[in-house]
Amino acid sequence: MFSNLKSKTVLVTGGAGFIGSNLCEALLKLGAKVRCMDNLSTGFMHNIQPFIAHKNFSFINADIRAIEACQQACKEVDFVLHQAALGSVPRSIKDPLTTNAVNVDGFLNMLVASRDQKVQRFVYAASSSTYGDSKQLPKIEAVIGAPLSPYAITKYVNELYATIFKNTFDLDTVGLRYFNVFGKKQDPNGAYAAVIPKFVIQLINHESPVINGDGSYSRDFTYIDNVIVMNLLALSTDNKLALNQIYNTAVGDRTTLVQLVHSLKKYLAKFDPTIANVQVIHGPKRFGDIPHSQASVEKAVKLLNYKPTHAFESGLKNAVEWYWEQFKN
Repeated sequence: MFSNLKSKTVLVTGGAGFIGSNLCEALLKLGAKVRCMDNLSTGFMHNIQPFIAHKNFSFINADIRAIEACQQACKEVDFVLHQAALGSVPRSIKDPLTTNAVNVDGFLNMLVASRDQKVQRFVYAASSSTYGDSKQLPKIEAVIGAPLSPYAITKYVNELYATIFKNTFDLDTVGLRYFNVFGKKQDPNGAYAAVIPKFVIQLINHESPVINGDGSYSRDFTYIDNVIVMNLLALSTDNKLALNQIYNTAVGDRTTLVQLVHSLKKYLAKFDPTIANVQVIHGPKRFGDIPHSQASVEKAVKLLNYKPTHAFESGLKNAVEWYWEQFKN
């Protein structure tokens, strides 16, 4: 499977980040030549350190807001996996200008560079935030609501630009709407850390995790391996109908925050039984949060032959074991 990626040159923007570095690793294992571009604003060298000496890996320390750097990075590249972005709804509310500069201007730079350098296919990280205030469950790609944050606006604009570049310049694109991705290499630190790694580290340190609201909000938490598979399918498919589409990238299930903490305690208590007694704190609801999120993955199943490799619980168990090994001391 994915044998047609062997010896292809793939540019991974944001390649030193959580998802990007996992994609670099998967591509190298398949025999692809990987070019990693990252300005290290939210990515880390330690994420890609194991690949630095690999003959098929190269690293470019550059910013997607610089068009010249994008043009240079895209030279002689077959495919682009565009992961570089400033995530986080709260960050976008606090600093919408920088979020827009990276997520919209930077995205457009990458599209222009991919067009100019004759890249064959541009696969990019879209977002479930695009569903906005739509109350429909499960979420289907064709039905979205009004955006609820500057971040959501930027990710929707990405989709609009991708469509225009296909219609105007014949650049094949695939957008993957990620749903609450988690797994190894996800940063647990900082003001905008994702909920799962943040809660894991707090519990390891016997600190009370803070749930925004009563804990009934639910998400389609998606283990990193499912995201890797979707990216590889989008890169390698020879189904023309599968191109220039948007796909939910998820499991197709949902878990409440209360259930999440319960499962985290259960898995961590196997290493440290006292974690089971750590109390949870409930804080105010967070502005811009939607109550529930769950994806339909039927479109990906039909057009990309997608099959999730990990359900939520099995992925969480793997993630907890990885974090325990990394942060137990």
